[in-house]
Amino acid sequence: MTDRILTLNAGSSSVKFALFAAGVPVGRALLSGIADGLGSRARLRVRDAAGTVLADGDLAGAGGAAPAHDDALAAILALLRDRAPEARVACVGHRIVHGGTAFDRPVAVDEGVLAALAGLEPLAPLHQPHNLAGVRAARHAFPDVPQVACFDTAFHRAQPELNQRFALPRELHDAGVRRYGFHGLSYESIVAQLEAGGRAARRVVVAHLGHGASMCAMRDGRSVATTMSFSPLDGLPMGTRCGRLDAAVVLYLLGQAMAPEDIAELLYRRSGLLGLSGLSGEMRELLASAEPAAREAVDYYVEHACRELAAMCASLDGLDLLVFTGGIGENAASLRARIVARLAWMGLALDEAANARGEELVSAPGSACAVRVLHTDEEAVIARHAARFVRGP
Repeated sequence: MTDRILTLNAGSSSVKFALFAAGVPVGRALLSGIADGLGSRARLRVRDAAGTVLADGDLAGAGGAAPAHDDALAAILALLRDRAPEARVACVGHRIVHGGTAFDRPVAVDEGVLAALAGLEPLAPLHQPHNLAGVRAARHAFPDVPQVACFDTAFHRAQPELNQRFALPRELHDAGVRRYGFHGLSYESIVAQLEAGGRAARRVVVAHLGHGASMCAMRDGRSVATTMSFSPLDGLPMGTRCGRLDAAVVLYLLGQAMAPEDIAELLYRRSGLLGLSGLSGEMRELLASAEPAAREAVDYYVEHACRELAAMCASLDGLDLLVFTGGIGENAASLRARIVARLAWMGLALDEAANARGEELVSAPGSACAVRVLHTDEEAVIARHAARFVRGP
């Protein structure tokens, strides 16, 4: 049997996984895949290290229902048993969206940690329950190996205290009502790639644009400010989440006798691109649509992406490097072009041909700063952290 590290990354509508050789340094994934579209028409795709497709097909739900996270996890574990029967899973690393104030670095999961993380579910209702379901499923499947929690919020604990505060009474901040920030594992991946390739810069903004979206301002590889705050609801408009919103809207809805759970459903699952367009929360579908509401949703997204990006630059007193990542950031060349064009007043300029070809460096030679497109690899970050917890034979 050969020791392996398994990583599980359960998002709001997907579960990613990867299998790595145990050891330091952690290399490329031997096997990786994603089950996405959960809650509707789900699909499971798996590749080996060479990129060969091992599986690509619809994912069935239990009892004819739409496939859910539990169905995805069961299918992934069954595939691992089939495709890698020689592997002994020596450690499982998990992406956990919210670590609160108590968890600022990866930890081994025990009952106390699991209970503490479950207490944070109201702060990340689209993610935390699924993250923890993955932990519980892996503990059941691999009862004798370490389960390691890696936190999206931990990367942002380096921020200045001022940037972690709301303008609320200090006792609320001390009680945990503060700006946490998210997508930290993605930002950590980008920092590692920039440093490894000798492309690091002092003042960097990373735009993680996907079904969930945020931006992070970094100075010398450390988080200075980010668009998400108390929860993954804040900041940019997203697939089904509203993004930045006047808190008085919530007070108004409560005054109209709307129940808190219905407001949560509205803000997390019926807003964002889906709410704006009335058609879809998927950017690729909106870009392909000729419907006026689809165009308006895309226009809104670009407008607010530019606003948030300018704010991130202000927190750094300038910009040396802009990085696009995430499903939209990596794949929607037209959207990158629109955002950079709107920021021409900052001196940004795009090489249209390089952008259309999907190259890494997409800025024009005369651009005031470099603009790059990088694939984020949260699984590799999780595996590197988990490797430190692997027990000896």
